[in-house]
Amino acid sequence: MRHSHPTDPHAIDLDAVDLRDPALYRNGDPHAVWHAMRHRDPVRWQPIGQGSGFWSVTRYHDIVAVLRDHATFTSEGGTLLTLLGQPDPASRQQLSATDPPRHTEMRAPLQRLLVGRTADRHRERVRAEARRLLAPALGGEPFDIAVAVHRLPVVMFGTLMDLPSADWPRLTELAEMAVAPDDPVHQLSSGAAATQHRAHRELFAYFQDAASRRQKAPGEDLLSTLLTMTVEGAPLGRGAVMANCYLLLIGSTVTVPEVPKAALAELIRSGRYADWAEHPELLESGVEEALRWASPANHVLRYATRPTELRGVPIAEGDAVVVWYGSANRDEEVFDDPYLFDVRRHPNRHLSFGAGPHYCVGFAIARMTLQVLFEEMFAAFEDFQLAGPVEHVASNFVAGITSMPVVGKPRPGHQRGAAR
Repeated sequence: MRHSHPTDPHAIDLDAVDLRDPALYRNGDPHAVWHAMRHRDPVRWQPIGQGSGFWSVTRYHDIVAVLRDHATFTSEGGTLLTLLGQPDPASRQQLSATDPPRHTEMRAPLQRLLVGRTADRHRERVRAEARRLLAPALGGEPFDIAVAVHRLPVVMFGTLMDLPSADWPRLTELAEMAVAPDDPVHQLSSGAAATQHRAHRELFAYFQDAASRRQKAPGEDLLSTLLTMTVEGAPLGRGAVMANCYLLLIGSTVTVPEVPKAALAELIRSGRYADWAEHPELLESGVEEALRWASPANHVLRYATRPTELRGVPIAEGDAVVVWYGSANRDEEVFDDPYLFDVRRHPNRHLSFGAGPHYCVGFAIARMTLQVLFEEMFAAFEDFQLAGPVEHVASNFVAGITSMPVVGKPRPGHQRGAAR
């Protein structure tokens, strides 16, 4: 997905735009579309035929209002455009597809395992893996950094779930197939639907086997927590356990690695890598700006439970409402100069972790992982240059990069083979 700086909200024919189309995010410029919608039609109906469609919400404050009001905008009818008009099999089973108060009870035990103390305890393991993944670039040859950094977040998922490290690469691959089946990098020759079906079948079989083994010897990990969790006076069913294993995998391995990819692409384009790399005191604020800039999850879906309105636009009971995070994070009403990557930005109230009851349960783990990766990148490299075209993900959900060949300029003493 391009991160452009659109200026003319009337340059886009909104009637010709289909925000569901994965090709828009691989080859087009959704930021120009969102810019036009914010200025011309911030609560816009997108028809999809036979009288159906969905509302696209593109202004920050409207999006926050939707995300915070679970009584009016429910998660239990489906949360992604791929499920539009279909019943969600994960409804009231998966954390993301459950409303409070059931959601609150389900979330609490997971939240206790995903706090900052847990992140700090595993920081050095993530650091060692970040160094290993970046090491091939120390030789000065072209290196696909998008492929490399994509392998980092699974370290925390695999560790906290207590899964064998030999399985982690395949889990990452299957997660990508599941959420971006239209992308040529991930799609099987049999097509997008078959790709997603294969990924779901293999992932759920894997988690079923892992759960059966863990049931016999539970521990202190996330999988054991799901297996022993009680919600509304009853244990989670095995289907709910599987659905939440899947959610935790997708949340950690698919969206988090897109943050450093998008940030580095912009730092290279703008020539401002050193502006952040030479100022370690800006690490935390820079990571927040990277999160805002990348907006790795494009959208989330809700359904209106009763007649309501947004910006004076009437929303009927049962209408699908899609909020666009990438648009919220470029909203001129909230962010000064929103198309500038500014590591000194303060305040930075981005929505990349969401808002309301569904605020990302793993936010502390994600922040730690990103901070460590940028620390290691800045410590080892003075700069990067592109060595080939940047390829974007064909997905209306993931704002991602599948390939970004670069050549790194190692700092003195960090060249491959140098003693450290």
